[in-house]
Amino acid sequence: MSLEPFGARLNRAMDDRGPLCVGIDPHASLLADWGLSDDVAGLERFSRTVVEALGEHVAVFKPQSAFFERFGSRGVAVLEKTVAEARAAGALVVMDAKRGDIGSTMAAYAEAFLRKDSPLFSDALTVSPYLGYGSLRPAVELARESGAGLFVLALTSNPEGGEVQHAVRTDGRDVAATMLAHLAAENAGEEPLGSFGAVVGATLGDLSSYDLDINGPLLAPGIGAQGAAPADLPGVFGAAVRNVVPNVSRGVLRHGPDVRALRTAADRFAEEIRAAVTAV
Repeated sequence: MSLEPFGARLNRAMDDRGPLCVGIDPHASLLADWGLSDDVAGLERFSRTVVEALGEHVAVFKPQSAFFERFGSRGVAVLEKTVAEARAAGALVVMDAKRGDIGSTMAAYAEAFLRKDSPLFSDALTVSPYLGYGSLRPAVELARESGAGLFVLALTSNPEGGEVQHAVRTDGRDVAATMLAHLAAENAGEEPLGSFGAVVGATLGDLSSYDLDINGPLLAPGIGAQGAAPADLPGVFGAAVRNVVPNVSRGVLRHGPDVRALRTAADRFAEEIRAAVTAV
């Protein structure tokens, strides 16, 4: 049997645990800051500490798969353990893998992260639509079947993204607006929240020219080290701010390996985000 849809589970998790997604990004420099070796042992210690500190406190974890994959099969094994332990602690897992391809290859990526019996099964997966939104159909279908979700790159915070995302189609809409419209169609009629979200950078400033009301979650990187603050969220997302899943990575992780300091930092961000969102 499939899980309850991701959108409903995410909505409840954020109500219960607060509106915060913490990235698990074991950069080599961050491992060094924690006094850990840049190897599989350091990777495992880092990931286990983050989950032990925050697994019962935050709504969502977002492991960045690249920082595990760089160690080969042993690093992927650590990622499998991290996902399993995070979900066992009651947190949702958004795998930040940004996969995107066509046909059977996209289907295989989907099976790796969205098939319920996969060792890397995650509650949601980040995906790239820039081979055309239709190329994501295998992932959309498997996510629906499994009760999982997707976060589609739409308005990313990196400056290079604009050359693709702001390109204007023959119908007058730019690419980002087109992706948002596709997601709104996927989520039509879903309650309390659809399972197909967009990645929209918290550092982008006023986005009122875009319709962010897609009835789905908006994964918002950029808070903390990248320069955005929780208080900025209403100005960026407007009325859609209540569906924002703000992601903080280094802003929390830099406080490790001390477990209490990690929890304090996560709690502070969650409270600041909650205050900003509920003030709208």
